[in-house]
Amino acid sequence: MDSALVYKGMDIGTAKPSSEELASVPHHLINIRSPLESYNAAEFGNDAQLLITDIRSRGKLPVIVGGTLLYFKALFEGLNDLPKTDPLIREAINEEARRLGWPALHAELARVDPPTAERLPPTDAQRISRALEVWRSSGRALSSYFVAKHTVPLRNKLVSLEPANRAWLHQRLALRFEQMLQSGLIEEVKTLKLSLPLTADSPSMRCVGYRQVWELIQSQTSEETVSAEARAETVEKAVAATRQLAKRQLTWLRSLPNREIITCDKEDGRELEHDLFKILKLVS
Repeated sequence: MDSALVYKGMDIGTAKPSSEELASVPHHLINIRSPLESYNAAEFGNDAQLLITDIRSRGKLPVIVGGTLLYFKALFEGLNDLPKTDPLIREAINEEARRLGWPALHAELARVDPPTAERLPPTDAQRISRALEVWRSSGRALSSYFVAKHTVPLRNKLVSLEPANRAWLHQRLALRFEQMLQSGLIEEVKTLKLSLPLTADSPSMRCVGYRQVWELIQSQTSEETVSAEARAETVEKAVAATRQLAKRQLTWLRSLPNREIITCDKEDGRELEHDLFKILKLVS
């Protein structure tokens, strides 16, 4: 249930499971799209429903794991059919953003679709762009497409891994991005840029982490190595964006009723291990 893991060749910045992990148990909806393509919540809802039906028909247990909570909503509550992507409208929005800035377009979104604007920060280019695209192509607010259909019954407990200490979470997010850089995230983005006709407006390059590294690469000449100052600025931007994402995820999780909370920042490893066994019992 992840909007970035769907892309082929985007392994480091998505923390994609290793080839060994992917081989150890069947995984689904990973590496199913080229970074040139888009993938949305409605597609996920349809694809996941088919997979869940197939897995259950074989007497197996589908485990849905991830943090793209709009996908969760699409699967368990349903979405009305959203308008298809319109390249001309999207390009017009991106051109306005280059001239006016995303905060100005966020202000426009607040006028035409207040519920969506309220949950998005003024710098969330991908989601602001999509919401305005829906409005301009259909004359309807994106929020009006969300309807409760309850397309898939939630048969098992909803398990939510949540930290009690926000500072702990922020430290982990910073460490995680630093590890991605050390593992070759900049080189991964450079390879994608050279091998595919991607742009900064490609949906795949709007993913948190990739967007900031793309901007770093664009700011360098082909002969330059990344300076310590430029690298530090990229880290700061990416960690700040990841914090915003985590905050939205936690806010959304707290709105879900009947979730089973597992506190994931416990210092006592034995206590956390007990809770992890509790997860297995809940979903089995």
